[in-house]
Amino acid sequence: MTPLSIQRTQLESPEATGLIDALNAEITERYPEEGANFFHLDPAEIAPGHGAFFVAYVEAVAAGCGAVRRLSDDTSEIKRMYVVPALRGRGIARALLTALEAEAKSLGLKRLVLETGERQPEALGLYRQAGFTVIPAYGEYIDAPLSLCMGKDLS
Repeated sequence: MTPLSIQRTQLESPEATGLIDALNAEITERYPEEGANFFHLDPAEIAPGHGAFFVAYVEAVAAGCGAVRRLSDDTSEIKRMYVVPALRGRGIARALLTALEAEAKSLGLKRLVLETGERQPEALGLYRQAGFTVIPAYGEYIDAPLSLCMGKDLS
């Protein structure tokens, strides 16, 4: 098996911006409808004490990314999960999700939530396998009919 490493990095790093650009292009292709996409993530939201952004590397190649940000005193949100299509199916997304859950726990948070959609069956499979269940829409996703929100207790 090829070595996998996950490293905390800055949102503005070249690896992060390349992965996020690829993610945005894929999501826009799957959800071309006006107002269907929520790309915003501010660097302050993932600053130490608030969250983190991770990049997964296979050897020296940036293979995927993900972020966790604090939403409230007890809840955090998974954002910007992505794995390069050619490298999917190798456990990279699961390793990223594990790192994000560990980060949320280290921040003292008790619950993880996220937004995805029915047109992302690989993401839905990953999240369901990791123990996430469908929850009511929250925050900016309340009036977004193509959004599917999920949550998981970290206890």
